[in-house]
Amino acid sequence: MVLDKMGDSLRNSLQKLARALFVDETVVNELVKDIQRSLLQSDVNVSIVLELSKRIKERALKDDTKGISKKDAIVRIVYEELVRFLGETEPSIDVSAKPAKIMLLGLFGSGKTTTAGKLGLFLSKRGLKVALVQLDVYRPAAFEQLSQVGARINLPVYGDRKERNPEAMYRKLEPELAKYDAVIIDTAGRDALSEDLISELNRLAKYISPSESLLVISGDIGQAAERQARAFSEACRITGIVITKMEGTAKGGGALAACAVSGAPVKFIGTGEKVDDLERFNPQGFVGRLLGMGDIKALLEKAREAMTEEQQEDLGKKFLKGEFNLIDLYEQMQSVRKMGPLSKLVEMIPGFGQLKLPKEMIDVQEGKLQKWRYAMDSMTKEELEGPELIDSSRIDRVARGSGVQASEIRELLKQYKQGKKMMKMLKGGDMKEMQKLMKRMGSNPSFR
Repeated sequence: MVLDKMGDSLRNSLQKLARALFVDETVVNELVKDIQRSLLQSDVNVSIVLELSKRIKERALKDDTKGISKKDAIVRIVYEELVRFLGETEPSIDVSAKPAKIMLLGLFGSGKTTTAGKLGLFLSKRGLKVALVQLDVYRPAAFEQLSQVGARINLPVYGDRKERNPEAMYRKLEPELAKYDAVIIDTAGRDALSEDLISELNRLAKYISPSESLLVISGDIGQAAERQARAFSEACRITGIVITKMEGTAKGGGALAACAVSGAPVKFIGTGEKVDDLERFNPQGFVGRLLGMGDIKALLEKAREAMTEEQQEDLGKKFLKGEFNLIDLYEQMQSVRKMGPLSKLVEMIPGFGQLKLPKEMIDVQEGKLQKWRYAMDSMTKEELEGPELIDSSRIDRVARGSGVQASEIRELLKQYKQGKKMMKMLKGGDMKEMQKLMKRMGSNPSFR
């Protein structure tokens, strides 16, 4: 998950609160100190941390909400203050014009070109006809790099290697770009925000008249992101920020916090190196995941990208009934894999983010799925529809016919049985029994 350490630390702080026998000022002070420590370790600015923790403490000590426990009230306060700090509402992206022109700005190394591809894929998955445009006339091989990105996601890339004037280049391309719903425009960067760069970007923006001007900032620069965001905001008209490289860096929290107070809304965050690792930034869902409360909106959005409505409905019915067979299990796993790494999906499910799910449970590798497919190809229709019929002799026969080890076939059957049992528990809301099941699965050699 993005900001793993911050999320773990905040969840541990709330768990300490949950274990307290009663809540008094001492417990609140300890919670606030833990939250301060979590944010400072994630490179959030000290003044921001002090301001945020002060509001949490004041509200927690004064709160006299009726109908819920003091502990629940404090958890709600922590959630609300973090959401308020990060922007409260999910910023929109304007794609109403045709074509919607989205211009990307930023310094060298911020990830503009990669972000152009990610954003193009994001919009194309939502039914828009998208093109990528390279207007960086200074960086060697800039057009080739964007062309490679476009080829991976099947999006056309426009540019002119010979043209040295980005505005003139766009004029030439404009008639061809008019047939698209959205155009993602990659612009030149510099080592620092210079007068030349400001002048060029302003000329381009004046001619292109973009629907969105998004500043791309690398998350690994931490608190320095605020200076960049403010400088670009004052020099050029920007409508939002994209923070890249949020995965695997302790400074991501600092960058996110810095941009949140810069005056420009964070609209997207890059959550990994793959072309589909881009998310709309929703403060409520983001804080929900940090605190282990889940993010149903993001989960449903990913499901819509991976499956049709009929597939989603069928998947939900069979999972909740626990009445799926091996064919259903495989198809569901394939669909879920399209939605992204299972470790990222689990944190979006309310209640699951707080469970210590064993890595072996959620990290089903592609190679393992393929072996299971081979094994299923050697099973009879009767066995696929009734896995309970598969005994030792049948396992040996399937192993010989598929070239898959008998132990791996037994693992497939165990996964099927455990999945069926877990979905029945989920339907009944028996989270304690589910936690016990997770622990058994974590200690079971079959899941290692």
